[in-house]
Amino acid sequence: MVRRVAADTSIRVMTVPRATLDSRVRPAHAQTTALLRSEADMNELTVDDIEAITLGATLLGTGGGGDPYIAKLVAHQALEEYGPVPVINAADLDPDDLVLTTAIIGAPTVILEKIPAGTEFVGSVKALSSYLGREPAAIMAIEIGGLNTLLPIATAAEMGLPIVNCDGMRRAFPQIEMTVFTLAGISAGPLSIADEKGNQCVFETTTNQIAESLARSAVIQLGLANSISCYPMTAGTLVDNAIHGSLTYCANIGKLLQAAQTGEDGAWDHFLSETGSREFFTGKVVDLDRRTTDGFAKSTVILEDLHGSDSTMRVEVQNENLIAFLDGEAVITTPNLICLLDHETLEPLTTESVAYGNRAVVIGMPCAPEWHRDGMLELVGPAAFGYEIDYVELDA
Repeated sequence: MVRRVAADTSIRVMTVPRATLDSRVRPAHAQTTALLRSEADMNELTVDDIEAITLGATLLGTGGGGDPYIAKLVAHQALEEYGPVPVINAADLDPDDLVLTTAIIGAPTVILEKIPAGTEFVGSVKALSSYLGREPAAIMAIEIGGLNTLLPIATAAEMGLPIVNCDGMRRAFPQIEMTVFTLAGISAGPLSIADEKGNQCVFETTTNQIAESLARSAVIQLGLANSISCYPMTAGTLVDNAIHGSLTYCANIGKLLQAAQTGEDGAWDHFLSETGSREFFTGKVVDLDRRTTDGFAKSTVILEDLHGSDSTMRVEVQNENLIAFLDGEAVITTPNLICLLDHETLEPLTTESVAYGNRAVVIGMPCAPEWHRDGMLELVGPAAFGYEIDYVELDA
């Protein structure tokens, strides 16, 4: 159910009917997205782009996706060593060209201590390329959100390949199958897992849910912070099914947030307006229950109103912020983004950095319009994470 909050190779396609956008796409959000993710103004990535992309990626990580700080250092070093990375659109490639992804898979709390070596990301791409018997023409981020926005940039630089300006989420999600590609009937497999010691494995899977189960079992054994390459596909398939302009979108919202952080007049309101976001709560963290189970970092965050009222907000987390309850009522639900930002600095707070006493602003940000299609709620709605509540539409 949907509830509305009032405004204030062997590359296989599964036999699932291709989904189409439905009436739940919000026209204002679609227009905002088109403006922020225009692909025309990004031709290459240099070290000068990394700060804005990192800030945007931290916000789009919606608490999870891993703290991008380490990935920022990895990407910065790779760009300095190997030079700028060309940014291309999927339509710029031959339709039959192979595009491969790379990402880190595991628990964000573990990634803080198990710092990537760097070799595992190229390793997972080469393992899958070898299995498929084809060389990739480009690299793509599977999710633009968290550190998996930046690690593919470093991988592309090291391999001398361009990066495609698109992804499958335009936010972070904790499970492999949670992409718009799954909604379009595209298989996550074959997929490869690699660790920093040289261990590699490749899986053929029958469903994307099985792909998640097998990959999660592997990374639990390999240390809960490993590299994965999944959703191998042709450029032609990407043209029809990806969320386009995601890198540009990430950089642009990073720049908007930078302006708000430096105190430019009207910049915060401009950020909210341009992103279609809404400020829901300002409070102090008074309780925090954090645990790592089944390969995920799970937590419950309780905030009390900073202005002295009796209102409270509860945020439920599984790697990413999933549900926000205001005085017991769900007001923001996945797949829309729940972002906590420091009340003073407007720096996005990640799952692993949230601490007792933090003063935070909680905003809701609309997910990419491409999510609003048949099957969305079953795949990434509240029920997909075990919450027996209705999905709440987010009106800015």
